[in-house]
Amino acid sequence: MQVLEQLTAEFHLQSWQVENTVKLIDEGNTIPFIARYRKEQHGTLDDQVLRELSERLDYLRSLEKRKAEVRGSIEAQEKLTDEIAAALEKAVTLAEIEDIYRPYRPKRRTRASVAKEKGLEPLAEQIFAQAADAPAPVTSAAGFVDEEKGVASAEEALQGAMDIIAEWISDNADIRRRLRNLCGVTGEVAVTAAKPDEDSVYADYYDFREPVKKIADHRVLAVNRGEREEFLKVSVTLDPVKGHGVVSSVTLDPTGRSLCTETVRAAGADAYDRLIFPSIEREVRSVLTDRANASAIKNFATNLRELLLQPPVKGKVALGLDPGYRTGCKVAVVGPTGQVLDTGVIYVTHSPAQAQQARKLILDLIARHGIEIVAIGNGTASRETEAFAAEVLQEAAGRGRAAAYMIVNEAGASVYSASKLAAEEFPQFDVSLRSAVSIARRLQDPLAELVKIEPKAIGVGQYQHDMPKKELERALDGVVEDCVNSVGADVNTASPSLLGRVAGVNSALAKNIVAYREENGAFPSRAALKKVPKLGAKAFEQCAGFLRVPESGNVLDNTGVHPESYDAAKALLGQCGCALQDIRRGHIADLEEKVRAAGGAEALAQRLEVGLPTLRDIIKELQRPGRDPRDELPPPMLRTDVLEMKDLQPGMELKGTVRNVIDFGAFVDIGVHQDGLVHISRITDKFIKHPSEVLKVGQVVTVWVVSVDHQKKRIALTMKKL
Repeated sequence: MQVLEQLTAEFHLQSWQVENTVKLIDEGNTIPFIARYRKEQHGTLDDQVLRELSERLDYLRSLEKRKAEVRGSIEAQEKLTDEIAAALEKAVTLAEIEDIYRPYRPKRRTRASVAKEKGLEPLAEQIFAQAADAPAPVTSAAGFVDEEKGVASAEEALQGAMDIIAEWISDNADIRRRLRNLCGVTGEVAVTAAKPDEDSVYADYYDFREPVKKIADHRVLAVNRGEREEFLKVSVTLDPVKGHGVVSSVTLDPTGRSLCTETVRAAGADAYDRLIFPSIEREVRSVLTDRANASAIKNFATNLRELLLQPPVKGKVALGLDPGYRTGCKVAVVGPTGQVLDTGVIYVTHSPAQAQQARKLILDLIARHGIEIVAIGNGTASRETEAFAAEVLQEAAGRGRAAAYMIVNEAGASVYSASKLAAEEFPQFDVSLRSAVSIARRLQDPLAELVKIEPKAIGVGQYQHDMPKKELERALDGVVEDCVNSVGADVNTASPSLLGRVAGVNSALAKNIVAYREENGAFPSRAALKKVPKLGAKAFEQCAGFLRVPESGNVLDNTGVHPESYDAAKALLGQCGCALQDIRRGHIADLEEKVRAAGGAEALAQRLEVGLPTLRDIIKELQRPGRDPRDELPPPMLRTDVLEMKDLQPGMELKGTVRNVIDFGAFVDIGVHQDGLVHISRITDKFIKHPSEVLKVGQVVTVWVVSVDHQKKRIALTMKKL
């Protein structure tokens, strides 16, 4: 099957959708641009489907490339047959291709190759043929005794021939395919303790077995890590009778009349035990690991998307607290647009006098800067800092200065604060104060701040440090790119980190945009971007629709309408009896009604000679210029008081924020510093395959306490009312 045909079948799309999408990708268009501004060409596929299609396209093309390499290699050996060519054409995985190539691949020196050097291949062929009238193998082997070639006896000759037969059997693609399938259906993953007397987090796996076809992805990752850390021994087992049966069914003469058949059976058993099954075991474990990695990466990507698209807390002065014991709690006051207004250090866990001094400082900052929100990092000393903040905020509320706080996941904050990027942004601050600024900004605008951090350091995944680096980075970078472009970026205030994630803009071009902005002042329009060094026509086409210019005299520059559609937007307004100035005045909230009065969207699309999806997007953008899709989401949950684990009782009802969604459940912040776990079985009464079907990061949920383990610091929660 050709690549385009296969993509069409796999994604259940029309052939024209796939052809156009592949053409757009090959022309160098970015996924966000294709998803947003080329809807007519691909049939309004969303960015996730387009990205998956692009990745699958790369895989299939690499598959075709490998097929061509293998075909060429076999052909160069003058061993290519119609049967081999057909098998290569039918192969749909790299494993199948390698199975076909195995007999023709240059091999290192093996027992079989040594036997061939001794001239024993004709004997092997004679035995393997299993002719009904063939003499006993040992009789035939006597004719191959040759001291000069190193064959001292008939037994040695026979053993050499069996080694050759074993390698032939091992190279049989059909046998490997059937055994691989059998292992997937009836095989088991067997785990034992490498250090039985040593307790560890892997104790549940010290005597563990589960069918290959049923083992959960998170358990695969757990036993893999336990094996790497030398706490576990992991293997794949298969009933040897069934395994040998597969080999025999392919290699033995079914009549059993030949005197050679038992020798071939013995060679097959040797091939299975020594060559085939160890290889199949590695392949099965590799497939399980690849599947588990793909699942974990997908889950991480889903969580990251939800975290990045958390609604910002706009227009408020924020206080960022980076907790600490010995070095104190770092303080940063950040203005509504992210500017640093004040910094300091307080000591809330030292002496009562220092705690009182800290209280006085925070109250003064709240009064002086009008602080309304407080972001507290969830690292070391977070619980004590939270208790301190809750008391101070109650006192501030009594003075008419109401404020609320939120625990912010500070994963990656230390990575950012010690980075070159942070040093360039805040050269006057030390590392710890930069962390406090980052924590405050994470509450104000999660997306703008988190794009500065390597995605895998953000900490909403599962076993992310075990994932293949290239695949993980590709998936997470794609999520960040999609999120940034779905929100858009203000070209006159966005950081280089944010601009670098806009479609068509790389890090070097982002720095050029900022440098031009600093040298020439704010961009007066989108068109002015063309003056930026190295921002050519293609880059402008890709990025223009995602960059906003609120200061522009053309109100369309502050919308998601692409410059290529400005004429269509103006014509649409004219058809509806409106003008551009009506957008700025907010006088076209009823634009959809006017579109219906003008004949409807479909008729207008034909009249204006634009695609219907594009016209609908234009209508949506004109009604809400400068809109932020995150504003339509429920706001984050802020707190004013604090609980401790000792306050929790079974049956207690609480509100919480989902912090991480994993394969077997979700961790929920209920305000006691230690996140509680809602197991997948306690999320809903309905059957679900994965918690992400119901929950997402940042979602505010109602939970009930099931149990509290103070010693292990574990809280079990349920979303089913007790």
